[in-house]
Amino acid sequence: MKTTRSRVWRPYTQMQNAPPPVHVTRAEGVYLETANGQRILDGISSWWVNVHGHSHPRLNNALMIQTQLLAQVVFAGFTNEPAEQLALELVKRTPNGLERVFYSDDGSTAVEVALKMAYQYWRNRGEAGRDLFVSLNNAYHGDTFGSMSVGGVDVFHSTFRRLLFPVRRIAHPDHPGTGTTLETILETDRHRIAAVIIEPTLQGAAGMIMWPDSFLRSVRQQTMDAGIPLIADEVFTGFGRTGPMFACEHGPISPDIMCVSKALTGGYLPLGATLCTEEIYQAFLSDEPGYALLHGHSFTGNALSCSVALESLALFDEEHRLDQVARLERLFAERLTEIAPLPAVRAVRNIGAMAAMDLKPRSTGGYFDTLGPFLYDQFLTRGILLRPLGNTLYFLPPYVIEDTDVHRVFDAIKEVVEKL
Repeated sequence: MKTTRSRVWRPYTQMQNAPPPVHVTRAEGVYLETANGQRILDGISSWWVNVHGHSHPRLNNALMIQTQLLAQVVFAGFTNEPAEQLALELVKRTPNGLERVFYSDDGSTAVEVALKMAYQYWRNRGEAGRDLFVSLNNAYHGDTFGSMSVGGVDVFHSTFRRLLFPVRRIAHPDHPGTGTTLETILETDRHRIAAVIIEPTLQGAAGMIMWPDSFLRSVRQQTMDAGIPLIADEVFTGFGRTGPMFACEHGPISPDIMCVSKALTGGYLPLGATLCTEEIYQAFLSDEPGYALLHGHSFTGNALSCSVALESLALFDEEHRLDQVARLERLFAERLTEIAPLPAVRAVRNIGAMAAMDLKPRSTGGYFDTLGPFLYDQFLTRGILLRPLGNTLYFLPPYVIEDTDVHRVFDAIKEVVEKL
């Protein structure tokens, strides 16, 4: 007779000594409600996906209506109206030049599609030697093998290094690490490069690292001059997280390929999309079947996900989400001025609806620093969900959070950090 003990293997978790998971039974607005009746403020947007708040009536209704019409149909040879309309909306809202939309299921696979798209683009043009990708130092693009290859956070990727393809790294001017400049890479490997991939403006999993707008413009100009596609991974930064709808607007720049996911459906359902220019799309058109992009998955263009995503985009307009993000950016900056002088704080920063602070480490100073689990527990006992990246503590709430709740979180941060 099997016991009732959980059989679930949880993500990013050492199951040997993990505490029992918090059982959430419902959620509304910025609050999660647990099985024992506790209310927890969702300070990380449920892993960076929820922007409109939980159980938004408009999103609930859009999902309910679509379930009564069509849930899923094969997307090869068939189509559905929500997927067609969402592609039009994405093309309209993303940077100029992105004209075609390829659907997938999450951020990692949106990046996989982008890498395959860029690589095959050159092969279809007769340049099979373009087999090198360039990415940022400390990059994170997901946990599938292609996305891990262009990633650069050892704690996530080092175990699989022997299975990954080689990548050249661009160093941050303030975090040089083991990388170099794009200019230097282009001097030696220009004719081997299939694409350059970046997380524009803000690298999330690396520790909320920010890049200057001038760097964004420089990378775009150098890739344009070299005739090399630029991939913008906006899985985390897209849909208002850094202020504008997309982080590329900080340049402003227009990439050749863009990846989106996470907040695409407002945090409701898995959905990814990879957008590209007409020039890249045209390279796949041929009488030869092998020139096609032979990639897909069973739920490509899922009608339920696309319907909710359409309603999510409408909410940005009708409920003025980007105005809310601008308000949060001002409020975060104001409160961080109180946090910055504390003895345990090494640095603070904020952009859009993200505030972060680097604290003095207790052990490794990396992702496994013991300070992270300690802080997680301290805030959870105060009814706040914050999930530090090692000794980097960040606050990333849904955009609909009220000022009073923002102050409550910063008051708790100040109280906890003062005691470190």
